[in-house]
Amino acid sequence: MTEIDAKIDALVPAWLTLPDVADRLGVEVTRVRQLVKEGQLIAVRRGENRVLQVPDDFIGDGKVVKGLVGTLTLLKDDGFSDEEMLEWLFTPDPSLPGTPAQALRENRGTEVKRRAQALAV
Repeated sequence: MTEIDAKIDALVPAWLTLPDVADRLGVEVTRVRQLVKEGQLIAVRRGENRVLQVPDDFIGDGKVVKGLVGTLTLLKDDGFSDEEMLEWLFTPDPSLPGTPAQALRENRGTEVKRRAQALAV
């Protein structure tokens, strides 16, 4: 396990496999793979088997958490790698309060996007 993998594992509270994400969204696994490919979800390889997994906090009420896709786009445009995006989303921010991922789940996406945009300056 690399240092960044260990850091992300320590930050992200729970993970879902792609089939689990598909079940929660009510879609086929191929659709989940498409969402990952399109950058609408982040999946990283974890565990001994290096299985693709998505943070549980990204899925809520049968859909991708509101504001996540736009935030991921902003971070990607700022040059963040998937691992760096996960680290940013799950690192506590006292000004929010909580983590950006928590704020998105609590429908505070505007605040999260504002902080993501500030990173580009």
